[in-house]
Amino acid sequence: MDERFHWLCVYFVNSNIMGLKLRLTLMQFLEFFIWGSWLISFGGYLHYQGVDANAIAFIYAMAGLASVITPGIVGIIADKWLNSERLLGICHLTGAVSLFFASRASSYNELWPWMMLNALVFMPTISLSYSVSYSLLSKAGLDTVKVFPAIRTWGTVGFICAMWIVNFLQWTLSPNQLLLAAASALVLGIYSFTLPPSPPVPSEKKASWKSAFGVDAFVLFKERRIVVFFIFSLLLGICLQITNTWGTPFLNSFASAYPDSFTVKYPLILLSISQISEALFILAIPFFLRRYGIKTVMLMSFGAWTLRFGLFGIGNPGSGFIWLVSSMIVYGMAFDFFNISGSLFIEKEARPEIRSSAQGLFMMASNGLGAVIGQFAAAEVIHHFTNQNEKDWPHIWFTFALYALLIGILYAIFFQYKHKKI
Repeated sequence: MDERFHWLCVYFVNSNIMGLKLRLTLMQFLEFFIWGSWLISFGGYLHYQGVDANAIAFIYAMAGLASVITPGIVGIIADKWLNSERLLGICHLTGAVSLFFASRASSYNELWPWMMLNALVFMPTISLSYSVSYSLLSKAGLDTVKVFPAIRTWGTVGFICAMWIVNFLQWTLSPNQLLLAAASALVLGIYSFTLPPSPPVPSEKKASWKSAFGVDAFVLFKERRIVVFFIFSLLLGICLQITNTWGTPFLNSFASAYPDSFTVKYPLILLSISQISEALFILAIPFFLRRYGIKTVMLMSFGAWTLRFGLFGIGNPGSGFIWLVSSMIVYGMAFDFFNISGSLFIEKEARPEIRSSAQGLFMMASNGLGAVIGQFAAAEVIHHFTNQNEKDWPHIWFTFALYALLIGILYAIFFQYKHKKI
């Protein structure tokens, strides 16, 4: 009888753990499904509607601006006053409303305020979804380092699925993509309130507003190599969102010359190879960091960004299709070897008491300020190479490639770091 009771308890515990993993997997899937519904395709829709390049850049720059403003504020609220899962639900329900009204906008002036509101409430949900996962997994007695990566991978799967759905339903040039995002945000908003509670954790040392906005981490700048690293993080951050914004308009530009090509019919499916590559290259990071160190890994990222843009410049849906596919594949190294490896480097260099602030500062430099500058700089490059509404895409991409190459060379010269093989 005792043995049966023991195995019944084991079965019950294991069932609860499996159930928790599935619930968190669904949360991550929906979190990035929302983003994937419009992030890659909306630039093409706006371009098709005749929206100016600077105006398109502003829509996408909102995510960078929001990354600087709201994650710190929302993090403080979650740390001090409100359960993380409830705050996650409130943000997504607000996002659902903003995306719905954005899809109904009849002009750019009606559109941008709703997209701004969506950016302000969506960007904090990425870190909130991580916090909820870490909290619940820890309560279940699970090792978050081992368990969470597999759960997070389904976020990338959700992003890819959303892109494919939008493409197969032929919504790449339709505001219906925002309706899909709104519907999934509504589902996740409601679903968040059904998750187990993740209340604020009592602590002798409460999170401060200075910590939330990375101010504590400025002590790192006493070291020259950290200053150099952050400068180049900002400079490389300029590259991060350019192809997300302009990849679809670029592929759509082949419609007249290659109307029946796979590239023109299914641009989002082609672009989704980038996200698949991103998911796979994450697995390679530990090996490359241990063997080569942060400087070499970051140089690989600079080289990969150069190839990402350069291969776009020589690619086309005909004989150059292989170069387009190659650009998608190399994106995983370009993005992960900077974003993930940079975060791990900061984690190693910062003292435990300022790690959160340091990570916030890194994200603000790269995905915040760098991404914002990148959007408007890209718009200026596109304006320069546009003549009578015809864009010289090869020269546009080669300009971006040259930029990535030059800052990579400067990084190799100025960033001094001696790696010890493990």
